[in-house]
Amino acid sequence: MIAKRWVRGLVGGVIAVGALAGCEVPPPPEAAPGPTAPVRGPSASRPARPPQPERPSQSSQPEAQPCPEGGVRLREAGGDAAMGLRLASLALVNCGTEPYVLDGYPELRVLDRQGAPVEVSAGTGTNGVTTSVSGVEAAPRKMTLRPGAEATFSMVWRNTVTDVTVPAVEGWEVEVVPRPGAPRVRLRLTQPVDLGNTGRLGYGPWIERDAR
Repeated sequence: MIAKRWVRGLVGGVIAVGALAGCEVPPPPEAAPGPTAPVRGPSASRPARPPQPERPSQSSQPEAQPCPEGGVRLREAGGDAAMGLRLASLALVNCGTEPYVLDGYPELRVLDRQGAPVEVSAGTGTNGVTTSVSGVEAAPRKMTLRPGAEATFSMVWRNTVTDVTVPAVEGWEVEVVPRPGAPRVRLRLTQPVDLGNTGRLGYGPWIERDAR
C-alpha cells in the first residue's frame, strides 16, 4: 500500500510539473514611454511690415553746397588753350541774401595738390604773359552783385618749359580774396594751372554777369 501511494504521488508530481511546463510564460511588460518634447502649437503670425519707400542713394542726391561764411562761392567758368597759351575764368557767385560789392581786382594765390602756394608771379593784366587778351585787360570798375548774381575774372598763363633743369609747376587750387578784408574763398580745380616753369600768371578785374 505504501508503494502504491508513493507511485501515485510521484506520477501526480510529474503530471503537475508537465502541466506547468506546457503553460506559456507571459512576456514582460513593455517599458513605460519616456518623456517626449512638448509639441508646440502653431506660432502666432507677426503682422507684416508695410513696404518701406526706397531711399535714393547718396550719389543720386544733389550735393548740398552751403553758402560760405563770406556769402560768396567760387566756381569754374570755362577756359581755352591754344599753342601753349592758357586762358581760364572763375566765377564768384553771391549765394547770400545781401548785395555784395566788388571793386577792381581780386587778390589771387595759386596752390598745389597739398594746398601749399606755388612759386608764381601773379599780377594784374597780362603781366607779360602775352600782348593782349580780352577780359584780362578790361578796365576795373565797382559793381554790386544782387543775391544769385555773379562776377567773373580771367587768368592767362603759358604752359611752357624754358629750362629743363627747373621742375614744371602745376596749381590745383586757387585762393581768392574777393575784396579787401573779405574772407578767403578756395576752389579745387578740375583742370590744373599748368605753368610749366615760366613762373608767371596774369589776371583781370571782376566783370559782372547774370548767373546761369
